[in-house]
Amino acid sequence: MDLLTRALLACLLLLLAPFASGERPRPPLAEPPSAVRLEALPPEARVTLELIRRGGPSPYWRDGAVFSNRERRLPPRTRGWYREYTVPTPGSHDRGARRIVAGGGEEFYWTADHYTSFRRIEDAGR
Repeated sequence: MDLLTRALLACLLLLLAPFASGERPRPPLAEPPSAVRLEALPPEARVTLELIRRGGPSPYWRDGAVFSNRERRLPPRTRGWYREYTVPTPGSHDRGARRIVAGGGEEFYWTADHYTSFRRIEDAGR
C-alpha cells in the first residue's frame, strides 16, 4: 500500500471514529427555553393542558407519544420523560404545528412552530 492510500485510509478512519459506537454525534445543547405565562397561551393550548392534567381523553392518536428531544432544545432527561400533545390549530386540516410537551407531569413546554422553538409554561402545574 502506497503512502497516499495509507494517508487517505487514516483520514477516513478519523472521520468515521465518532460513528464506531453506533451513536450519532449529538448537536450542542440549546439555551434554556424562555417562559410564557399560561394566560398568554391560545385558548386551545389551555384546554390541551387541562386534558393532560386530567389524564385525558386525548383527541389525537399521537397524543402522549414519547418526545425524544433529539434536537436538544429542552433540558436533557432520560428517554420517555417527555411526552407530546397536539394543540388544535383553527383552520388546519391536519394536526398543525402547535404542541405541548410535558416532562414527567411536572414541567410543560409550548411550541407553536413544530419543535423549532420552545417556551416553558409558567404556572402550568396548578
